[in-house]
Amino acid sequence: MAPDPDGRALLISVWASVAFAVLALVWGLATGSQLIVFDGLYSFAGVGLSLLAVLALRTARKGPDERYPWGREVWEPLTVVVKAAAIAGLCLYALVGGVGEILAGGRDVEVGWALAYGVVATLGGVAVSLVLRRRSRGGSDLVRAEAAEWTGDTLLSLGVLAGFVLAFVLDAVGRGDLARYVDPAMVVVVSAAFLPVPARLVVRGFREVLTMSPPPELLGRIRDVVGEVEAAHGFAESFVRASKVGGRLDVEIDFVLDDASTARTVHEFDGVRAELEARFAEEELPVSMSVGFTADRRWAL
Repeated sequence: MAPDPDGRALLISVWASVAFAVLALVWGLATGSQLIVFDGLYSFAGVGLSLLAVLALRTARKGPDERYPWGREVWEPLTVVVKAAAIAGLCLYALVGGVGEILAGGRDVEVGWALAYGVVATLGGVAVSLVLRRRSRGGSDLVRAEAAEWTGDTLLSLGVLAGFVLAFVLDAVGRGDLARYVDPAMVVVVSAAFLPVPARLVVRGFREVLTMSPPPELLGRIRDVVGEVEAAHGFAESFVRASKVGGRLDVEIDFVLDDASTARTVHEFDGVRAELEARFAEEELPVSMSVGFTADRRWAL
């Protein structure tokens, strides 16, 4: 079976990560640059994590069964958490290593070849980031996380390029003693600057794993739709509970009826459900919903 658009996007990331990992490790070891080696290790980590993302996506798309009565979408945010935690660990490792290199007196680097790598890596990272960001529109959270990861990798490559431009200038003006500190200093700066990216992904992923409420903007759109239906049928009150898990949006809606409510029968209640379904579809909200009706509000609390 041919991979779906999300699967193809993740496979693009996998093969691009393989190419960048091999290139960076070979180039980094040849030039003696810890920063380029870190870039290669980051890409190698991305290979394994991207393959994990492909597996999670295929698992999530299998749908519900007896073992997973509510579906397998939780594998998506769980994978995002694992990916982000691994990347954060790699950044912390690089940060500590960079500080150690600075305290040890810096590192000699083949600046010319390292500068060439910075140009190649930056251009390649921009290209892959643009492709994934375009494919992430309307795609799964896994693809969006992958696009965010590549954006961070591109920023890392820009840091590599900027650092080696500085080292080249220092060498050119006869300050090779200072140029020795550029490579480890840039490792510290770039790894520290990139840490907020996986931190945000971990927080967002854990919110979904714990079935917490969706982002305020999304919850607001759901409540607006429910409020319109509530007013249209004269319901006394409505209660909305929602959570986002991967590509599934679970919504429980309870309407409280009074004497002014126009919907009173089972068939009319089904009509309200159909109306909600149509309105959510217009809003492009992939909702899995449960709708209840009661005349006693304590059953809706």
